[in-house]
Amino acid sequence: MFSTNSVTHKWIVATRMRSLQRSFLYFSVLLISAILSGCSQKFNDVNDTVNLALFGETDTKLTQDEIQNLPYASIYARVADGPQAFMVLALAEPKISLNKHQTPPAQAIRLKWMSSDNGMLVTENGRIVKTLNLPQGNLIDTSSSEPDPLTLGLHLSSTPTSWQRSIDWQPDYHYGYTLRSEFARQKDAVILSNDTPIEALHFTETVTASSLGIEYQNDFWLHPITGKVLKSRQKLAPSLPYVEITLLKPYS
Repeated sequence: MFSTNSVTHKWIVATRMRSLQRSFLYFSVLLISAILSGCSQKFNDVNDTVNLALFGETDTKLTQDEIQNLPYASIYARVADGPQAFMVLALAEPKISLNKHQTPPAQAIRLKWMSSDNGMLVTENGRIVKTLNLPQGNLIDTSSSEPDPLTLGLHLSSTPTSWQRSIDWQPDYHYGYTLRSEFARQKDAVILSNDTPIEALHFTETVTASSLGIEYQNDFWLHPITGKVLKSRQKLAPSLPYVEITLLKPYS
């Protein structure tokens, strides 16, 4: 899409970077203002105001330099067969749990990823636990009295391979449905993150909703040493679509 003339190419890249940086600067100022004013939950209003051009009708793709130069953790996300979107981390919050011993406090962090079309994905150790303003419907809540094997580290031999959780989702007001999961390691794979090949461990999660007679599969690709989820394909709920996430710049 760029001109073969090197000068023109550099000018286009520089212009694009300045535009992105200005947009994210405005985003940061408004986000900080919202937090300081006690309105940290109203991220959709901030998103409406900033109106970053991250979602669209075609795939969004940034260069490696653009991703690294922006001061935000980031992901690519795709809902069902829709366009690939670039999302940035808006907030990292401690997980609120009635069971204080459910997970180690240092790991109990929920990450809120935002887009300019009012969409939000909330993840915990790579798992999508909540969504907002997705057109097909939303995962309202995820809860469990057991630690998610993704939190413990699927790459560890000591991690349980079964798990049970309860989820709520809309539309049609589905509340308190129990899901049972079985994890299995598959053949290692090489995934692409912004055109960079990365060796990863591949695990499948077979999810069963017995009360609905439904079974489906999620896929997770993990860093072989840390167990961090690098890429995933997760079905939000039995009647909701899959969401594919690729980690670009991790939260630290």
